[in-house]
Amino acid sequence: MSLLSKMSIWQHEQVLYNFDERSGCRAIIAIHNTALGPALGGCRFVDYAHEEAALDDVLRLSRGMTYKAALARLPLGGGKSVIIGDHQHLRSREFFRAFGSFVHSFGGRYITSVDMNTTEKDMDWVKEVTPYVTASSQCMGGAGNPSLTTALGVFQGLKEAVRHLWQQEDFQGLRVAVQGVGAVGAELCRLLAEHHAQLHIADVRPERLKYLAQRYGATITSPQQIHQADVDIFAPCAFGGSLNERSIPQIKARLVGGGANNQLAEEDSDGKRLADAGILYCPDYVMNAGGLIHVYHELIGYQSQAVEAHVARIPETLQAIFAKMEQEKLLPQEASNRVAQEFIAQASAGQHPFHHMYGAHSWSKKPYEQQWSQSS
Repeated sequence: MSLLSKMSIWQHEQVLYNFDERSGCRAIIAIHNTALGPALGGCRFVDYAHEEAALDDVLRLSRGMTYKAALARLPLGGGKSVIIGDHQHLRSREFFRAFGSFVHSFGGRYITSVDMNTTEKDMDWVKEVTPYVTASSQCMGGAGNPSLTTALGVFQGLKEAVRHLWQQEDFQGLRVAVQGVGAVGAELCRLLAEHHAQLHIADVRPERLKYLAQRYGATITSPQQIHQADVDIFAPCAFGGSLNERSIPQIKARLVGGGANNQLAEEDSDGKRLADAGILYCPDYVMNAGGLIHVYHELIGYQSQAVEAHVARIPETLQAIFAKMEQEKLLPQEASNRVAQEFIAQASAGQHPFHHMYGAHSWSKKPYEQQWSQSS
């Protein structure tokens, strides 16, 4: 299928490829929708098996960012970038300055941030050549890595789902399997342990597993079998696509929600498989919106209390999705998509749905023409 055909199906506004011969940086930036504001989304650095896989990833992720921003009530659009290659060998200042020049060429229509295999230091290098970047280090004027805020949002979302499903206010007596204990997964483990959850954990890094097992009394499970654990809640916090035709029939949990992006390998069919199995699925882009909230507040002047108050609205969003799901007999992802699409449609019609929330910080139709004008 051609690139334009894929863009038409996914309804993307713009997709650009870039190759910098000097540094070897090969990247793709996809802008899905800017009706609500400039597209903001992190940069993944992955040694994809082939170019088509990188394209499919950036298309799907950027659309998810559109919906994530809308449901988080943020005046932002959806975008994403991927860098193709081995991050352990290619990473350098020159490399990320080249990527930063690519980001800058969009004139603010796309703002980048950290994601899989990219760091604060990488964003510092990007910031040397463009202002259109978030999650740089505090010494560079940024608010740092958003992983802890992402984990807080996932935790609060799970707490609301537990209230909805079991009518209890904490995790006492509940067993939770966390797949992937990187920055987000490890912080989620801390929050769950503090609220009396019994943890099962899996990761490809034995040293992290050993540390968390000793600290929280967690049970270590292999990455290949964590989804089969005899638990109440399954929290995917690693790669996408973990909920698929093979894994779903093996899941014993009644509730699924985590920090990973694109958890459903096939959105429609796998969402239905979960529902048919009696499993409540919390859409990933609702649950992991804390990171996006974090970097948005960096743009308008980061204040931790304001960020925490904003993240605390994630349960309200889940409540609305659960209500719509039950009233209209929809799958969870169908209900969340519709709510997001309603906000986007309002913005496209010139009726920005979030002006009342942000006042002077609301974006115009073309905020990238004025926001950083002095530094562009």
